[in-house]
Amino acid sequence: MQYLFAFITGGAICVIGQLLIDKTNLTPARILTGFVVAGVILGALGLYQPLAQFGQEGAAVPISGFGFLMSEGMRDALRQDGALGILTGALTSAAAGIGAAIVFSLGAALVSQSRDK
Repeated sequence: MQYLFAFITGGAICVIGQLLIDKTNLTPARILTGFVVAGVILGALGLYQPLAQFGQEGAAVPISGFGFLMSEGMRDALRQDGALGILTGALTSAAAGIGAAIVFSLGAALVSQSRDK
């Protein structure tokens, strides 16, 4: 059942993204940013946690899960460090993901050849 719940949750998030692409004039960059912001807002309001418990990796892997991770890090750092935690918590909790994105982007840039469209 765990796999089914993860598939349903991740699939539902992807369906929302596909509907935004098909039915609106939003660019993929704006949709991506919207998903991150939605993850942060839903995490701050305590609404993403039940979704993450139900769908587990189906809710953690999409980009909205990255936003949720940032909101959780901010909440923890706010408790520990006070107002300074607002600035540092999100990046501390997401440092591994951000670092991996930078390293893999650099690797892709080194092995591919850029060109104008």
